[in-house]
Amino acid sequence: MASLRDIKSRITSTKKTSQITKAMEMVSAAKLNRAENNAKSFVPYMDKIQEVVANIALGSTGVSHPMLVSRPVKKTAYLVITSDRGLAGALNSNVLRTVYQAIQKRHSSKDEYAVIAMGKIGREFFKKRGVQIALEVTGIADDTSFAEIKDLAANTVNMFNDGTFDEIYVYYNHFVSVIQQDVTEKKLLPLSDIEVTSAKKTSYEFEPSEEEILEVLLPQYAESLIYGALLDSKASEHAARMTAMKNATDNAKELINSLTLSYNRARQAAITQEITEIVGGAAALE
Repeated sequence: MASLRDIKSRITSTKKTSQITKAMEMVSAAKLNRAENNAKSFVPYMDKIQEVVANIALGSTGVSHPMLVSRPVKKTAYLVITSDRGLAGALNSNVLRTVYQAIQKRHSSKDEYAVIAMGKIGREFFKKRGVQIALEVTGIADDTSFAEIKDLAANTVNMFNDGTFDEIYVYYNHFVSVIQQDVTEKKLLPLSDIEVTSAKKTSYEFEPSEEEILEVLLPQYAESLIYGALLDSKASEHAARMTAMKNATDNAKELINSLTLSYNRARQAAITQEITEIVGGAAALE
């Protein structure tokens, strides 16, 4: 049985840990509020640009662009969005497991694919497995701006346009609620799945031509998809970390209660033992 000093030491250290996890929970809650607002405020922009792109690409006859056309796949890129830090439950492991299983299912050789890593955990995961990392960016701020990932987004689109990759998938955690973040796979390029509903069909007058507009608009649209996925992933990260730290705090409190009970029992047993020894000593002197 552990001594009173050992139990007291464990109680003290667990209380300090619970204070840290509680503080981290509160920080994540504050960051989640901002990240969720950023992700939601970006949705109207994405809906509108998708509507415009779809109307131009599908509503005009004879208009085509390489980013809209599927081609024989020789090499695939996987853009994987993870966090730079852990302590977020199964957030990172879920998305990494999903993308790695997809890679193993689709490819028989490492020459057939490469990874574009956004986040330190994802980068280290694939480096340890010898996977080619075409592009990477780490240290992305919690309140991120498009300027921070503009170079990576532009280079990703350019590598599709110049034929380095024939298709690009993006994997990230989609924010549903504080307790639910779903691993999501989207085909980033080619933009072959753009659709427009009859309710959103709009008549446009083009100046300059449709081809020139698509030449500028489609790369911006693809880059916006990457940024939107990053904002969604950031909201998921803070929600997962807040939940993980709350669970850690609750577990610490349960452990403290259990240790306190053990401490009181051990202390009571020690006092009883001392009283018994005193009474026994007194009786021996009589």
